[in-house]
Amino acid sequence: MQRMAFYGSSLLSSYWNGAATYYRGLIRALAARGWDVTFHEPDVWERQAHRDIEPPEWCRVAVWEGSTEGLRRAADHARHADVVVVASGIGYCDDALRRAVLERARPEALRIWWDVDAPATLAEMRGAPDHPLRRDLPRFDIVFTYGGGQPVIDGYRALGARDCVPVYNALDPQTHFPVEPDPRFAADLGFLGNRLPDREARVEEFFLAPARALPARRFLIGGSGWDQRALPENVRAIGHVGTGDHNAFNVTPRAVLNIARDSMAQNGFSPATRVFEAAGAGACLITDAWAGIELFLAPGQEVLVARDGHEVAEILGTLDEAEARRIGRAARARILAAHTYHNRAEEVSALLGRLAQRELHP
Repeated sequence: MQRMAFYGSSLLSSYWNGAATYYRGLIRALAARGWDVTFHEPDVWERQAHRDIEPPEWCRVAVWEGSTEGLRRAADHARHADVVVVASGIGYCDDALRRAVLERARPEALRIWWDVDAPATLAEMRGAPDHPLRRDLPRFDIVFTYGGGQPVIDGYRALGARDCVPVYNALDPQTHFPVEPDPRFAADLGFLGNRLPDREARVEEFFLAPARALPARRFLIGGSGWDQRALPENVRAIGHVGTGDHNAFNVTPRAVLNIARDSMAQNGFSPATRVFEAAGAGACLITDAWAGIELFLAPGQEVLVARDGHEVAEILGTLDEAEARRIGRAARARILAAHTYHNRAEEVSALLGRLAQRELHP
């Protein structure tokens, strides 16, 4: 059994941490394939006070204090692993942690940089020739990304990465599945996502503008930060929605909306976790348009695609319950067939095996 040390934002909490379900799905599936994984996460941003889960049986979780000493102790554990993963967006001294982990990893260990927001990271590096990650990239054996397709692969290679492979979001059927509707989430359209600077303008366009155009329809927005913003009268903000409620949130409204963040929409090929979570629950999903959607769901058959807020309003104006249920069933069937974390773990395990052989027999 190979040992993996995975340094990320949080496995236990989705609070201001959209990568939580991505980490959970991947690591659970890797553990099922025989990997011995320890997830190292800092106690910052009140995440430990807002846990969705307790440490699971399929992964050890080491919570480290958000301090210089806590960082040093966490990085020391890298020396015991066969594979060392450092993710982006950890939330405490990311550059210092990345350097410390690289310094402590055994020479024969595989080193992986796992970027969960690659388009934004690449934009930062292109604008800063002295960016710390530029210096560190050649020390990693490979870059894995949350998505991004060929533009992200080319971008990372151009900046010095040895190789780059997208590992897309997927479905964990054990956590996201159809449930009975919950009156707490009754609406014609629901959207779930934290209020972030690079998302807000698109939420205005694709969600709030349709709400104003359809005053007789009910709109529901979940996620942190929206209660501090002026909203149309027919929009109800319910704050943070724990992962335990995601299935009910997805299946109760007639449809749910996916809105990509600015960088991911511009780059394409970056389906968010909520795309797979909603499809796995059998929800009728409306998404803003982005390049590559057809690789995951068929537009018009398994997902409804809108180029702007006007098209969102048009879709809601004609979408009935029967059609919404049909689209949801079709989406769930497609995702279960081709886009589960079992599929992703197979890909990752095979690639790590080939990399290990390359290191042993260069």
